[in-house]
Parts: sequence; structure tokens; C-alpha cells
Amino acid sequence: MTSTHSPAEATTGCPAHHGYQPFAQDDPFPAYAALRAAEPVMYDERIRYWVVSRYDDIKAVFEDWQTFSSENAQAPVRERGPQATRIMAEGGFTAYSGLSARIPPDHTRIRKVAAKAFTPRRFKVLEPQIRANVVRLVETMLARPQRRGDLVGDLAYDVPTITILTLIGADVNQIDTFKRWSDSRAAMTWGDLSDDEQVPHARNLVEYWTECRRLVAEAHETQPDSLVGDMIRMQAAGDPISDHEIASLCYSLLFAGHETTTTLISNALRVLLSHPDQWRELAEDRSRIPGAVDEVLRYSPSIVGWRRRALRDTEIGGVAIPNGADILLLMGSANRDESRFADGESFDIARPNAREHLAFGFGIHYCLGNMLAKLQAKIALEEVARLVPGLRLADNAEIRFGDNLSFRAPTAVPVTWED
Repeated sequence: MTSTHSPAEATTGCPAHHGYQPFAQDDPFPAYAALRAAEPVMYDERIRYWVVSRYDDIKAVFEDWQTFSSENAQAPVRERGPQATRIMAEGGFTAYSGLSARIPPDHTRIRKVAAKAFTPRRFKVLEPQIRANVVRLVETMLARPQRRGDLVGDLAYDVPTITILTLIGADVNQIDTFKRWSDSRAAMTWGDLSDDEQVPHARNLVEYWTECRRLVAEAHETQPDSLVGDMIRMQAAGDPISDHEIASLCYSLLFAGHETTTTLISNALRVLLSHPDQWRELAEDRSRIPGAVDEVLRYSPSIVGWRRRALRDTEIGGVAIPNGADILLLMGSANRDESRFADGESFDIARPNAREHLAFGFGIHYCLGNMLAKLQAKIALEEVARLVPGLRLADNAEIRFGDNLSFRAPTAVPVTWED
């Protein structure tokens, strides 16, 4: 099942692609629906991936890690150019995935250690600080006489970044620096950059990795009360994890621990405000917030696509997949598949099976930080609903999403409010 379309057709979104554009995230959902209906396992020669769009197929791939390896999950979608490669090599960049691209037995070993450190106890300690940060940022926004704000820049940008920096034991005064590094990681791994465009991002990744290694080295000396400190102490007690692996976990967590949660908070408020009746229901009964968070994760997840590689000749949904094939799993499509979610294109905070979404993956690589992400979104919705129930999207707000293969993040969510 290979494409016979010309390069010109491949770059203009020919009918064979059903409107699907791999890096365009403003509104991919009509194309997802078309893929599910017409070609749920499609080879896309533009990116050289098999694109899978139905719920049952995607869940089955996540479950079968022996056949479908995660080894390509963190590989650059576009090959690094020679200058970026040289910058990273000379800068000592040797970062590897914390967990998402690891395979057993290394994945099993490292996740077992990380899970002992990444505990609800640590999250509970952070909860008062998370709530205080949300209140501070919302009240600062509400103090503006013009009654205009941006929920990305005014709220969602800072809250999860402060949280993950505190959890790791990094400098909370360096939010903008870590965000710059995270932007570069997203662009270099999941973006579509030319060789020249890669160069500044390569420099940022060298800085990022250097800081991760420094945090681990410092933790050996200071024994901080932090996630890194916990793993250093576990290592000293005999748990099998190296300094490089701890630094790699930092490299992953300092990205995934805030980037996707910034998007989750932004999307939760964006989607709810675009459904004002449901926003009013939630503001009047905040006990509905946990269900609403899961429905947001289903309806508008932070990550809409994740990657796997076939380790043998196999099939997905009855379509032959060759050994070595790269596979893109569209969780953003699976989460609206009407074979699993009735009226899946509609947003409904009362949906009874919203928690069956695949926004955090499935199987052995299920997101370790899912509870912390949902906690922060819950707190943000609770405090925004309490402090400004009359919040609404700004008139004529055109919300755009950055171009990326996997991450669907709004660049801004303009809002206003009533006195």
C-alpha cells in the first residue's frame, strides 16, 4: 500500500491524503475524520510514516511493544543538518530519552526507579504552591483596567514551569530560559526545519543538556529535597540507575513536565470558554472539573501524534506493515473515534467514558506524570472559575496553533471578562 502520487501532489495535500497535513495543527480534526473513514492506515510519503487514525488500532500498537518499538519516539522527524550535528557533537550533547524512547529491559529498570521518586506525596507537597501561583497570576491579569488577557502568557506559561522546576530542583527564576530550551527541543525533534533553521536550536539544546548534567552533579554534593535528589539517594542505596540516565530523565521531564501541561491548561480554558453553557455549569459546580479535564484531554489533547517503529513484518488494521517501518499514531484522531466515543466530535463534560482517551498513551509507556498534569489543570480551572466566572473568549479571537508533527499548542488564548 504505497503512494503513487507525484512530489508536487505530495506537497499540495492531494486527495489521497484526505486533507491531512502532518505539521499543520490549526484544525486537523476534519482530516482525522476523513482518514478514519477512508484510509485508517495510510502511508504518507511526505514524512515516510504510516499514519494510523482509529482508536482500536492505535491502542493495539501501544500495547504490543514487542512488535512496535518506541525507539524512534524522540528521533528528529527531519534529519539534522551538518552544522547542527557538529554544534551538538562539539558541545557534548549525548542526551537520550528519559523513558518514552527507551525499550525493555532498560525502560523497565529506569521507570521502576523513577516511579519511586515520582510519587503522589511529592505532588501533594506542591499543591499549595500550584494554587498560590494560579491565584497570583489570575489576580494580576484581572487587575488590568482594559480587561484583556491571554491565558497562555498570563497563566499557563508560568504555572507548570514553576512546578516542574521546583520538583526537579532547578532554578525557578529561569522560566524563560527553560522555555527557550523547550521550544528548541520541540522544533528540533518534531518540527520541519531547514538546516539553517536548526542551528540556533542546536546551540540551545547543548545548553539544555549541560544544565541537566550540572543538576545531577550538584545533587551529589547538596543532596537536595527534590526529584533529582531522591534518585541520587536511590542510586547510592543500590538502585540501578546511572548519572547519565538521571540527567536524561531531567532532560525529558524539564520539557514534558511543563510544555504539555501549559498546553493542557490553555486548552482546558479555551475549549470550555468556547462552550459557554458548559463553562457556566462548571463554574456553578466545581465538582465537575475532574471530568471536564478528562474530556479536554480527549477532545483537544496536547499531543496529537506519537511514533513507533515496526520490528518485524506485521499488520495494523489489516494493512501490511514492513519490518523497519516508521508509524505515526494519531491519538488526536483516536480520541474522537465514534466507535469508542459516541458523538466523538462534540465536547461534553458529562461524557461517561472520557477517561478512556489515549492522550497519555497506553501500555508500558503510559505517561508517568499524568497525575501531576491533571492536578495542575484541575487547580487552574477551580481558581479561574472561582475568581472570574464571567471570563470569556475575546470577540473575534483567532486562535492559532504552532506547526508541529506531534504537539498541538495554542500560541495565545485572548480573553476578556465582566466586572
